[in-house]
Amino acid sequence: MTPDTVGLALLLLGALLLVVKMIRVRWKLPRRLHLPGSVIGGGIALLLGPGVLGNLMGWLSDQGWGGGFTAGLARGGLFGPDVVSVWSALPGLLIPVVFATLFLGKPLPRFREAASLAGPNLAFGVTVASGQYVIGLLLALLVLAPLFDVPVISGALIEIGFMGGNGTAVGMGDTFDQAGWAAGQDLALGLATVGLLSGVVVGVVLLNRGASRGETSFIGPEAGSTAGERAGLIEREERSPGSTMTVHPSSIDPLTLHVGLIALAVLIGQLLLMGLQWLERVLWADILQIMVYVPLFPLAMVGGLLLQLLIGRFDRNDVVDQRSVERVQGLSLDMLILTSIGTVPLRGIAADFAVFAILAVAGVLWSVCAFLFLAPRMMPGYWFERGLGEFGKSLGITATGLALMRMVDPEMKSPAYLAFGYKQLLFEPFFAGGLVTAAAIPLILSPHVGPVGFLAAMAVLLVVSLSTGLFVLGRGRRR
Repeated sequence: MTPDTVGLALLLLGALLLVVKMIRVRWKLPRRLHLPGSVIGGGIALLLGPGVLGNLMGWLSDQGWGGGFTAGLARGGLFGPDVVSVWSALPGLLIPVVFATLFLGKPLPRFREAASLAGPNLAFGVTVASGQYVIGLLLALLVLAPLFDVPVISGALIEIGFMGGNGTAVGMGDTFDQAGWAAGQDLALGLATVGLLSGVVVGVVLLNRGASRGETSFIGPEAGSTAGERAGLIEREERSPGSTMTVHPSSIDPLTLHVGLIALAVLIGQLLLMGLQWLERVLWADILQIMVYVPLFPLAMVGGLLLQLLIGRFDRNDVVDQRSVERVQGLSLDMLILTSIGTVPLRGIAADFAVFAILAVAGVLWSVCAFLFLAPRMMPGYWFERGLGEFGKSLGITATGLALMRMVDPEMKSPAYLAFGYKQLLFEPFFAGGLVTAAAIPLILSPHVGPVGFLAAMAVLLVVSLSTGLFVLGRGRRR
């Protein structure tokens, strides 16, 4: 891959974002559904990329139609394989940027406030994750293994595919091979794809249902009272500066300064992660490994917090502008959401379709029921915004949760983003590709634990987290 390819991929990404803005202005349906341009762009990229158009052209090429034209499109869709490869790498690079900006330029919360925000989200997340294991293992023991002759480790696929996502499914290929069920990876990849897509589609349905019922805090049944507002424009008399010039451009451009601060926050997070991983290797890696499963973005958030502490202590001239940080955050989030949806790998669904369909339907129904019936009772404030983000995460990667929060809280006024980030610090080392995810299949196959033992452990965890969320942390229920 050449620098020219990277540059072309970024140019096409910018042009696509501009196109989808015009689509949203001209087309009423996306406005009625409260769809941001990044989600629309992700759908277009998916349709015109290798997942849909590429597969269609590949089929036509196999039938002898179109010659070299269809064969060329089959390799990477309209955008080409190299551009899609760049886009597929962007979400992993941009998620740390989004989380590094959560604290920069803002007053820092106290520990008690952070704990009160993270607690309900953590209880809800653990409830959904442990519930995915309980439901999956019950299905495996009672239905899948007896009727479809698949191993009982199929009960772990809902959490691996939905919570863990495509990256976890790919990373656990050796585990499936060692378990003697290589087809399990294909099913996990299919579930990851369906989880991400259903997370967005079902999330949009839930969002519009909540908006029509008055359950949302920042959007309503109407997308705006004027034509400009409905098109996503700000009326002239209500416009305000998107950022403030805090340093003179002759020294450094203000935007450059803030991009540098965000980069420094991410680097601090990277150093923290490397340091914790080194400490683990030295002290306890032979017994238990946790830090190897921790992604960068929660530590990037900590890096932003530490940097903001230094800024608050030594910045006497208020050179850090919160609005400038938010503009970089918004750009990163738009690009992240578009590329996450647009590069979903559409494969693995055909393998053992009956098993796949049962697990997929069960997983989606569990997440929907958890959001509708548990989130209002476990989230004491802004339950819809916080719960919708957790719903997206329960069905896909972190970007799915961020995309849904972007729809329901476009200006990030609620504590949903902070609560989500705090919770991930404690959640990610264990679930969604963490320690529990990695150990699930070996433990299910272990003669000392087995499927019944692991099911019992997850059931106990489900009861504890659910009880904590309902009766300890969720007493306030609403604002």
